[in-house]
Amino acid sequence: MRALAEDNISVAPLCKNQRVLVCSGGRYESQANAQIRESIMDGWAECFGEENVTAVHISGAAASIAHLKPTIVFAIGSYLPESTYFGEVCREAKKIGAITVFWATEDPYEQDANYRIADDFDVIFSCDRWGHNFYLRDHVYHLPLAASRKLHYAPLTGEAERSIDVLFCGVAFTSRKDIVRTLMPTLRQLNVRIIGPGWGEFGIGFSDARIEKNQLVELYQRSKIVLNLGRSLHFENKRFMIAPSTPGPRTFEAAAAGAFQIFHEDTYELRRYYHAKEIPSFSNKRDFDGLVQHYLHNAQKRADATRCAQERTLAEHTYGHRVRTVVNILQQEGFMAA
Repeated sequence: MRALAEDNISVAPLCKNQRVLVCSGGRYESQANAQIRESIMDGWAECFGEENVTAVHISGAAASIAHLKPTIVFAIGSYLPESTYFGEVCREAKKIGAITVFWATEDPYEQDANYRIADDFDVIFSCDRWGHNFYLRDHVYHLPLAASRKLHYAPLTGEAERSIDVLFCGVAFTSRKDIVRTLMPTLRQLNVRIIGPGWGEFGIGFSDARIEKNQLVELYQRSKIVLNLGRSLHFENKRFMIAPSTPGPRTFEAAAAGAFQIFHEDTYELRRYYHAKEIPSFSNKRDFDGLVQHYLHNAQKRADATRCAQERTLAEHTYGHRVRTVVNILQQEGFMAA
């Protein structure tokens, strides 16, 4: 096993002679995972052409393989539900000589259950850098999630509509609540919007509402600072208690949408993707207060950081880039002709 150093990997040429079948959609698939699937589809279509990429639900994937005869079967998402059976899909793919690839987009939160896919696929990609080391097999690589040019990009806007001082959208996981409680003395002095299931109990400026993607982009454009807080909901991660390392997809999506982010981190993984001048980070209230003081009333500094983060995202962190990385790996390991 080895980690993927994306900045050292060349960009693969566009491949028009491949047929890709993307499958996912377990019984308990989250809405967030469904949106990631749509974004990944855009990446494959960007590289291979829309006519060569088909998405099917996992329940019908085996039959679709026999009918469509893809050259690559690309499964994504969660491997946790026992009702999501990937073994049958891989057997059908091997009958026609297709390459089988799985991109685990929920790592490391389900890591104890990776045995359900570990022996079936030719190549496995994990969205988490640290978590990818815990697959006991060869051909496992780290591949972070990303942003979609089609779904997440939005033109940069000015200051006129930015009436929200601090915005956060997402479920109120325990770790996020702990961070927000620490920051409350500062947040109470600002115009905040903290939105998502579980936040309403915090009072004014907090809401339990769920936000759709188009609403989220609009909120980004109305906000001066967007808080980026990691997640801590572990479903099956008791064996090794793997701490998540790689930033989640929201980091790349928000950057593409023109949000100025302040990132809470307890590792330095973010710096593999963005410089501090693009997305500054904090690990305690003192650092957070310093960033608020530095950026909140300095529109030009925020605009410069936002522009740089968006430019880097479009240049390095879209799903088109990730798919090209997948193709490079498949070619380098001999699964696909160069």
